[in-house]
Amino acid sequence: MALLQMKAPVDYQVQQTAFENFLSDFKTSAQETITHALGNINIDEDDLSDEYDFMDEDDNAQQQRRRQKAQKQPPRHKYRDMLQQLADRKISEVVIELDDLHAYEEDVNEGLKLVEWVEQNTKHYVEILSRAVDKLMPPPSDNITFKDDVLDVLMANRIQRNQMLAGIADRESDPTILSDQYPAQLTRRYTLVFKPRTSTNDNPAKALSVRQVRGDHLGKLITIRGIATRVSDVKPIVQVSAYTCDRCGCEIFQPVADKQYGPLTLCPSKDCEENQSKGQLYPSSRASKFMPFQEVKIQELAEQVPIGQIPRTLTVLCYGSLVRQVSPGDVVDISGIFLPTPYTGFQAMRAGLLTDTYLEAHHIVQHKKAYEHMEIDPMMARRIAKFTQSGNQYEYLAKSIAPEIYGHLDVKKALLLLLVGGVTKEVGDGMRIRGDINICLMGDPGVAKSQLLKYISKVAPRGVYTSGRGSSGVGLTAAVMRDPVTDEMVLEGGALVLADNGICCIDEFDKMDDNDRTAIHEVMEQQTISISKAGISTTLNARTSILAAANPIYGRYNTRLSAVENINLPAALLSRFDIMFLLLDTPTRETDAQLAKHVAHVHMHSRHPDLGTADGVVFSPQEVRAYVAQARTFRPVVPQAVSEYMVKTYVRMRGAQRRAEKRMQHNNFGHTTPRTLLGVVRLAQALARLRFSNTVTQEDVDEALRLVEASKESLAADERSQSGRRVLNASSKIYNLVKGLADTGACRADDAEDEEEEEEGYGVELSLRKVKERIIAKGFTENQWLAALEEYTELDVWQTAGNGTRLVFITSGNAEREGSQEL
Repeated sequence: MALLQMKAPVDYQVQQTAFENFLSDFKTSAQETITHALGNINIDEDDLSDEYDFMDEDDNAQQQRRRQKAQKQPPRHKYRDMLQQLADRKISEVVIELDDLHAYEEDVNEGLKLVEWVEQNTKHYVEILSRAVDKLMPPPSDNITFKDDVLDVLMANRIQRNQMLAGIADRESDPTILSDQYPAQLTRRYTLVFKPRTSTNDNPAKALSVRQVRGDHLGKLITIRGIATRVSDVKPIVQVSAYTCDRCGCEIFQPVADKQYGPLTLCPSKDCEENQSKGQLYPSSRASKFMPFQEVKIQELAEQVPIGQIPRTLTVLCYGSLVRQVSPGDVVDISGIFLPTPYTGFQAMRAGLLTDTYLEAHHIVQHKKAYEHMEIDPMMARRIAKFTQSGNQYEYLAKSIAPEIYGHLDVKKALLLLLVGGVTKEVGDGMRIRGDINICLMGDPGVAKSQLLKYISKVAPRGVYTSGRGSSGVGLTAAVMRDPVTDEMVLEGGALVLADNGICCIDEFDKMDDNDRTAIHEVMEQQTISISKAGISTTLNARTSILAAANPIYGRYNTRLSAVENINLPAALLSRFDIMFLLLDTPTRETDAQLAKHVAHVHMHSRHPDLGTADGVVFSPQEVRAYVAQARTFRPVVPQAVSEYMVKTYVRMRGAQRRAEKRMQHNNFGHTTPRTLLGVVRLAQALARLRFSNTVTQEDVDEALRLVEASKESLAADERSQSGRRVLNASSKIYNLVKGLADTGACRADDAEDEEEEEEGYGVELSLRKVKERIIAKGFTENQWLAALEEYTELDVWQTAGNGTRLVFITSGNAEREGSQEL
């Protein structure tokens, strides 16, 4: 019984002609240029862009930038220029934007509904548009020469032969001659992909989760959002298989469209048929065409998974120019064609009648780009420049980190420096000195350690959050698995490898097994992971910053035990942390009242209260990420004077530790080791980067040392309260800070005299401006500083000089005043 043939719903020949007209006639207008640029978050192409205005070195650079911008303004034939670049072998990808096709349809108004048909039957229209591109392909600007690649020469000869055969078929009116042409796939040196329409009020486009993909979407162009969990190696996949006959010498080409194909063995050419020779075919890889192929597994995001369900995964196949665009751990929007595929091999016997589904990728959008690939729009660049010039960016950015969490300003400053990081150096003999900063937050329950970790993992472009009890050593480093595509034994990276060039946040650090925790030792200093498993011996990169949070051994800090007994972590691990904050939850009336007000305000208004910054400035996570991206482009160096100051300070710190150990007053919280000096250097470089400077100053070193001391402040305050002494008021704390600055030699006046002369003289001269900045950076208000300044001036402990620019700290006779003030 003969089945009725269904007539095609549309005339594909008419549509191909319409596509040809679109490719040759479409022009970009000024408005479309702006829309296109905003869609790509690249605002260089519109007439509103003044990015890097503040970086123009002179008037000539500014005029040149404006001239280049003016040249981009006139409407241009976008796709005609693209085809010329394709013919000249400058690009290898043809991106058809459906927004352009929709705008062209509205202008022409032929009623063909091309965009809707493309979205409904995308796979078929890839071939139709490829034919249109082949037909309109212009000749290359330069002729083929002997200097060109062999593939260029082959392609030129194939296209020339196809044109010759087409001319013969035309003259002799014999269409059978066209069957001797090379397959179209063999003469194409491009990948044609569709970019989906952007979301509008008329056509709202929302990225689907893996769970929302249904059978209705088969064959359609859809967008799926997820996180990449596994990315295979890039391997060549055959698109056209070529054979050579050993009898007649003919070249036979076999286009491959499916997952599997049967290679030809007997020659089907006319000569062999007439002679009945049945020539043997031999594969020819040089004449075949291969495409880059990569398989990506994406998984649902945590917020997309319903209650009580586990995340679902989907296979994404990337071809041609779309390979190497996704790394494990990336959150991506992938637009592509949803297609079915039968199981193969043993899976087919197990699956029976079931089929698998996959997504053929066409367009990929990264949600959190790496710092070096991030493009900053002009509005954000101007705002960053404004606060950089004011000099308050350090305070504002620190307060913008997790603003819903009350207090912990020094912790937030350290986390900001963790995001920025120091400079990684590679010495001439290959030795590498890490620049990434490691921080550990140890403290009582309820001090918002986990919330800070969650925030940092979201702000960092490659942030991985994991919990200590739920992580094994293999899960953190690497596991040996069997690759489902090639059936080989391969390494799959764990959390530390996924966070390469990013931040790995490990919560409940103290709950980890000792055997699993030892896997982190190598990562924290050498930043590599050495693996010897299943016949695989290799070293993986793990250039990551470690941010760990832990509780003391008994849940809460026990003041009757020493610090080392409370912390219960090995000294080899503790020394690898640049800063270790001890956060104690000590009840004080004033602090508890402010904390309660803060929490109540957040719950009532669903936002943080005013943070005390000028004009209520709070940076969003995107702005923090953009600022950090720009700061990381600088590579600060330590000048000679600052280096000498750092050496003296380190020697003084070691001497203070030795004296404290002799008096048995050392709490063993943190030993001053050579790693401490490297940590101070890294923190100082991060502070210089925040200022957009390539030079480390003495103030940067002072602030780095202050942060290291501030990490132990919570313990010292608790010890003072346990010893029965009354907690000092704000003025006494400020006095102790200024006395510490005078003793260490920090914040000296720029034109101060030598140390010997100062000791013989009346007192130590400090810069009033620098001292004030240090006091305010410590968290005191300006009113508290002015009150303390006036109070101790009346007590004749210090005096202001140099028209109010210097503070002379009197060295003789002030010990009794200090004691009376504390008592």
